[in-house]
Amino acid sequence: MKNKKSPSVIAIAGVSGGGKTTIANRLSDRLPNSSVLFFDNYDFEGPNDMIGWVDRGSVYEEWNLSPLIIDLEGLLQDNFDYIVLDYPFSYNHSQLRSYIDFTVFIDTPLDIAMARRILRDFHNSSTEIIMKEMDNYLLQGRRGYLEMLKTIKPNSELIVDGSQAVATLVEEIYHKTINGKI
Repeated sequence: MKNKKSPSVIAIAGVSGGGKTTIANRLSDRLPNSSVLFFDNYDFEGPNDMIGWVDRGSVYEEWNLSPLIIDLEGLLQDNFDYIVLDYPFSYNHSQLRSYIDFTVFIDTPLDIAMARRILRDFHNSSTEIIMKEMDNYLLQGRRGYLEMLKTIKPNSELIVDGSQAVATLVEEIYHKTINGKI
């Protein structure tokens, strides 16, 4: 029996609103014989208070990623060449670290990421709700974004400029991936 080649697992990380889902989808469409998993499709056991989590030192092991790992292990048994993970933690969680072959950090300016997040998550919200979200971001939420820049970005093999067009980013990641960088 012929040994089956394992798929390459590419993790796409970045801040909320940074473009992870869009890039993961488009990259999976561009890569031959690939599949994609999305972090936000899961309801993980983990910290309820994100700012408290950041203040305690952002211990990534507090997240139970078992549901994602089960699905990833299933895809690894299939005949894919690539699996793209829309996954914000890069190599920073021991449960997934050994599965990942290559990480990309989408370095999106925080103002752009916040604008995208407001447009995405608060499209039908009142001005009052949007203003409360902005206050929350300024008072404490920004620290979560800065945590990503401090701990996830430096641990990524490829850092791309999240202010560029999606097609440009996908092509950059695609060429690094296809040209044997992983």
